[in-house]
Amino acid sequence: MHKVHINTFIKNHYNKAKLFEEIVERLKLHGIDPENITRTDLSIVDEFHVRGAEVSREIAKEINLVGSRVLDVGCGIGGPARMLADEFNCEVTGIDMSHEFILTARKLTTLVGLNDKTEFIQGDALELPFENGSFDVVWTQHVQMNISDKAGFYSEIARVLTDKGIFIYYDIFRKNSSELDFPVPWANDPSISFLGTILNMNTILKNLGLTLVQTTDQTDNAIEFFSGMFERNNKSGPKKLGLDILMGDSTLEKSGNLLKGLKENKIVLQSGIYKKI
Repeated sequence: MHKVHINTFIKNHYNKAKLFEEIVERLKLHGIDPENITRTDLSIVDEFHVRGAEVSREIAKEINLVGSRVLDVGCGIGGPARMLADEFNCEVTGIDMSHEFILTARKLTTLVGLNDKTEFIQGDALELPFENGSFDVVWTQHVQMNISDKAGFYSEIARVLTDKGIFIYYDIFRKNSSELDFPVPWANDPSISFLGTILNMNTILKNLGLTLVQTTDQTDNAIEFFSGMFERNNKSGPKKLGLDILMGDSTLEKSGNLLKGLKENKIVLQSGIYKKI
């Protein structure tokens, strides 16, 4: 399928009209005044990946980010970028294909007063609009599953990193050729799902001059997270403010299929750090 068509399907998958307005209304239902909102108030909804803000913070603590220029590729509505800038004292640029995500990221960042440390740009991860060596750290969470051109994706990341720059990822990878049950959070059907393997990523990054520093298997943590989520939902119902804002009515089905894939060992969740030599 042509790249332009794939990009259109991916944009449509994540598209949510008036997303900022819905988040504000949900905040009010949650008893939160949008005029006095904090970044923590948003953390339930603005970190669109397994385990949310908790795992972002864990990963960020693995390196010294103070004073760094950080690029968040596939930044969504800006939760991790705001967290990194606020808690780890660095300058963060977020880029995402979705116009609505970037618009929402900018508005939410204004609400919590972090415009001086963050910037959000709409753009393509395969054609990053930055000069070579622009960033000390590139950060990406749950993005490669929608990108078929793995070599192009990681090549752009390596290009914009400084010498001795750090690449941090937190992603879902396939273990074998077994098909997942759809829908899942990143795709309603296989047409826009391009799960890569850890081995393939490692080979590409090694050829690009990046050296593996460390990895962490996050699979068991993810299973525990989703199991706990379903247990809470069964007892007290879904939260008034949650990721259903982004995933819609099929949130539980998508999450359930992701959990099933993890339990059946079809997919694995891993975080890791590479360094550009």
